[in-house]
Amino acid sequence: MASLPDSELSERRGYHHGNLREALLEAARRLIAARGPAGFTLSDAAKLAGVSPAAPYRHFKDREALLKEIAVAGFEALGRRLRAAAEAGGPDGFVAMGRAYLAFAREEPAYYAAMFNTGHPGGGGSGDDPGFAALQQAVGRSIGSDDPRRVKVAATLVFALTHGLASLSAPGSIAMPGGLDDPERMLDIGVHALLAGFARMP
Repeated sequence: MASLPDSELSERRGYHHGNLREALLEAARRLIAARGPAGFTLSDAAKLAGVSPAAPYRHFKDREALLKEIAVAGFEALGRRLRAAAEAGGPDGFVAMGRAYLAFAREEPAYYAAMFNTGHPGGGGSGDDPGFAALQQAVGRSIGSDDPRRVKVAATLVFALTHGLASLSAPGSIAMPGGLDDPERMLDIGVHALLAGFARMP
């Protein structure tokens, strides 16, 4: 992971009592993007936010509590994007959702890393998550089924493929150091092939 310049870490950012939480969350997101979820301390976040090392404890019990809040916010932001893509995507809403997922992973690396690399549960792939519920609806229309179990299995497979491609194409991926060429095209091919085969299954 790239490291933040010392000059940036030492930057003093003014704050008042009303936005301390937001300043700390933003500092943590910047640190996660540069170093990964495990690459900084609560004191680092405080320093980047321009506050004392004790200040974060006014809002967060510890570093894990700060990471959890970032992960939760990430799942909420992703859910909004997926629902918007599903609504705009028409009959192929699941394709638009997949592309929105890839874009989110690329554009919000700090959220994405916190969501899936900190051990904090969130919405991805769970039946009670609004984004996954929208995916199930789109997939159900595609395979022509209203069987909840069948649709959930198909949607989970689509999610797994999408998440895998997003992770492999993420900057700094260990599994695929060179990244992926055109992950959106790969996703389109994979999802259509997956659902076409699934629709033919008894």
